[in-house]
Amino acid sequence: MRIYCEKDYNAMSRRAAAIIAAQVVSKPDCVLGLATGSTPIGAYQQLVKWYQQGDLSFAQVRSVNLDEYVGLAPTHDQSYRYFMQHNLFDHVDIVPENTNVPSGLAPDAGLECARYEDVVKALGYADLQLLGLGRNGHIGFNEPCDHFPVATHLVDLTQSTIEANARFFASADDVPKQALTMGIGTIMRARSILVVASGADKADAVAKTVAGPVTPEVPASILQLHPNVTIIGDEAALSGLK
Repeated sequence: MRIYCEKDYNAMSRRAAAIIAAQVVSKPDCVLGLATGSTPIGAYQQLVKWYQQGDLSFAQVRSVNLDEYVGLAPTHDQSYRYFMQHNLFDHVDIVPENTNVPSGLAPDAGLECARYEDVVKALGYADLQLLGLGRNGHIGFNEPCDHFPVATHLVDLTQSTIEANARFFASADDVPKQALTMGIGTIMRARSILVVASGADKADAVAKTVAGPVTPEVPASILQLHPNVTIIGDEAALSGLK
């Protein structure tokens, strides 16, 4: 596990973008596993800038996103499909048909999870999987529980996750209570994993991820068992590490 401590959010975002860009340059038809949330936005902005400067192309890239809220249409401004379009896809040359996000409107969540798992498997899983880190140690929407979910599945969001995401909605009552998410097993099949963390409120989760016991009570702790993980955090997020 490689850990980079950057001075601030901007420096963290630039390093993360550089790692993603290096993956695209070294394998133009790579499969990128992508994440949403506030932390990756800076990295996506940097990637867009490099594309606009002519330094990077996503023309052959395939992408798979980690998760999606249940009940939100792709056009809803808080859906993760909308997030990806707004923050990355609409601003680079990635082929729309090569981007994959679970459907939050699928009438049968179980069938949609199975379908999406098959999509990721058919692509050979991610060459690089980008992850944010929840305050409770969740990755994707894999919440603390008594086991590590293996495949893409339907999850009931914890109250802490709902409250953390409430700032994006009119109120906590408007936050969807369920999501579809890649399982831990799906994430761990990625050939490399890149975790980004920013802010003092992530310090405890980072410390438990890196130095705590491997337990489903801290889902990200399983990353200790992956052979190729990079964690990039700003000084505040890494303040819990010695």
